[in-house]
Amino acid sequence: MFRDRLDAGRQLADRIEARAYPRPVVLALPRGGVPVAAEIAARLKAPLDLLFVRKIGTPHQPELAAGALCDGPDPALVWNDDVLRMLGLGPGDFTGAIAAEQTTIARRRADWLGGRGPLPLDGRTAIVVDDGIATGATMRAALRGLSRRGAARVVLAVPVAAPESLFVLRPLADEVICLLTPPGFAAVGQFYASFPQVEDAEVRQILARTERAGPGGR
Repeated sequence: MFRDRLDAGRQLADRIEARAYPRPVVLALPRGGVPVAAEIAARLKAPLDLLFVRKIGTPHQPELAAGALCDGPDPALVWNDDVLRMLGLGPGDFTGAIAAEQTTIARRRADWLGGRGPLPLDGRTAIVVDDGIATGATMRAALRGLSRRGAARVVLAVPVAAPESLFVLRPLADEVICLLTPPGFAAVGQFYASFPQVEDAEVRQILARTERAGPGGR
């Protein structure tokens, strides 16, 4: 059990700091991953960035993910081939949905990061952080999309995860750091004493504070 996301971030930072990764960059999945990742970035004196992943829903079932758009200098599209085959659709059928999600990512970057583009990862250790993993669908898309950005090493770091989801994700990262993989996992929030929704204002405050802190800001 973690007291809150800050406590989880500090405990993760203890484990990550001991690895002494070369040239780390910390990438948070918003919103819940941001407070956790900020603690890690501060400990490592590493840059903090956001890794946006937006689901691409099917035309008549928006909640059914046909794929995902992963942010980056060259945004990556990750497709759920089983869903496409089942519906008889192809990537060309989602042009409008892709454009809409690109607009959403640009708007959130402008709101939360002042429009700053994604940090370069070439030759660096990319540490991907969230507050926990339930189904793993978003993280799977994030890691697959991240594979195109040239990081020397990709580390998945989370406080808690469903064991079966973590098993699926392990091949997509060079290393996985997870503090808890409890049986009977139902939801991420059950392992936090305090687990409020992270609001936009909190994300902006954390990122602004990280920028001001110096070398971890950029």
